[in-house]
Amino acid sequence: MPRGQWSKKRERQYEHIKESAKERGESEDTAEEIAARTVNKERARHGEAKESSKLSKQDISSGRRGGLRSHRGAGGRTFDQLYEEAKDRNIRGRSKMNKRQLEKALGGR
Repeated sequence: MPRGQWSKKRERQYEHIKESAKERGESEDTAEEIAARTVNKERARHGEAKESSKLSKQDISSGRRGGLRSHRGAGGRTFDQLYEEAKDRNIRGRSKMNKRQLEKALGGR
């Protein structure tokens, strides 16, 4: 399990998320990645992580985001995540692009 010093609460949260992902049909590796990313984001939002991105702290909580997207499936990366990658890769015209256009400009990854 890819983690350092997580609290007992975060360990339980990790296991719960991992099991839920596996029940939805995700592979073991994917389930572990989803769980670790979710727990690390929650740690960042609550000031428990030494380092965290600005987006991790400002974005809506993982639970709220999952609730909003639960009827549509995974949905991929958020607009903000796509925009930040486009900015990092210096893609021109990104400020006028919508989510679908950003995904296309980034190569649909």
